[in-house]
Amino acid sequence: MNTNPRVDFYFNKGQWQKEVGLLRKIILDCGLEEALKWGVPCYTYQNANIVLIHDFKDYCAMLFFKGALLNDPKEILIQQTKNVQAARQIRFKDAKEITKLKADLKAYVYQAIEVEKAGMSVKLKKTKEFEMPEEFEKRLNKSAALKKAFYALTPGRQRGYLLYFAQAKQSNTRESRIEKYEQHILDGKGLNDE
Repeated sequence: MNTNPRVDFYFNKGQWQKEVGLLRKIILDCGLEEALKWGVPCYTYQNANIVLIHDFKDYCAMLFFKGALLNDPKEILIQQTKNVQAARQIRFKDAKEITKLKADLKAYVYQAIEVEKAGMSVKLKKTKEFEMPEEFEKRLNKSAALKKAFYALTPGRQRGYLLYFAQAKQSNTRESRIEKYEQHILDGKGLNDE
């Protein structure tokens, strides 16, 4: 089991120490490399992301990057939100669950490795398939500079804005979000860029 010292801190903090420690051992027993990415333990096969461990207030989880491609005989893979296209989680609320599922979890990890070896990929929705809020479409049509700046953004940044704007239930909320981020878009920045 080759642990990465840069990741050790993660397993010594928070309420899920025992659980994430068990997940770490299970994943490393499958022969993956441990790295620190996005501030969490990430496990790779030949530099390709396979699975990561993360924790939340109410649970900890294994997240499979290409989880949508995995067979799920135990029906334990969860799509975090309707907008998550490829990744799937397995959530845990205590160490007993993890211990009980140890063999199954390894099977999911090995399956994820095979998906990567086979070069499989999730067919993602194109940016143009995401809903364009009417308020944002009107704003783009009124400002050639904004329209040019928006379409110059990476597809991921465009999707981020479209999802964020569309999530608002009321038109005035969508309008205020658009107004708030208009300069950000003109500056070529994504939703969460500084």
